[in-house]
Amino acid sequence: MRPLVLALWGTVLLQSSLSGRLDLLLRGVFHPLVGLSGALLLGLAMLQLPGGLRRGGRRNQHTPWPWLLSGVVAVAVLLLPPRPSFSQLAANRSAPLETEPTLDFLLPPAQRSLTDWVRLLRSQPDPELYAGDPVRISGFVLQPPGEPPQLARLLVRCCLADATPVGLPVRWPAGSHPRSDQWFELQGQMGVERWRDQWRTVVIAERIRPIPRPRRPLEP
Repeated sequence: MRPLVLALWGTVLLQSSLSGRLDLLLRGVFHPLVGLSGALLLGLAMLQLPGGLRRGGRRNQHTPWPWLLSGVVAVAVLLLPPRPSFSQLAANRSAPLETEPTLDFLLPPAQRSLTDWVRLLRSQPDPELYAGDPVRISGFVLQPPGEPPQLARLLVRCCLADATPVGLPVRWPAGSHPRSDQWFELQGQMGVERWRDQWRTVVIAERIRPIPRPRRPLEP
């Protein structure tokens, strides 16, 4: 039983690495490590298989239940692809950026990603500095409590377990009804609005286009 379970988990890791599943769960820099671990588990299973068969032929051994349970979980992971809800995950996380990377203030506004804008606004929060700047960003719809839907991304150091949501308030076009977890590409400009007795920067969306979830939706 042990060689079979090791082979199953090796297959899980290799299949996840080759199929793109890891793009939803883990930063790309760690993908080769997962694939290598899968290959090592398969190799270990092959080394243990002949001895395991001989021992099983000599006497009837009971399969320890932790190994059996582990095998069932491995089969379930193979058969059930992950479908994480980014908006639900983001709703249960705080959104501090503990360390700010070096910001490129010379990058043209239309070339800044959503996370570029978030970092820039946190380092230089005066809304008037950016009023009228063109914006072209993409992300998923996040519905903060008591606020209009935002456009957001998830930042990760390693995997979804340490994901940090970052979002921008959006003034959506009239008649649009964005739903949580929908992905959009948005074009427009930066504006200023009064929100809860303070002035803040808001993205004035002029055009929105539904897009499929990117192959690698997590950002470092």
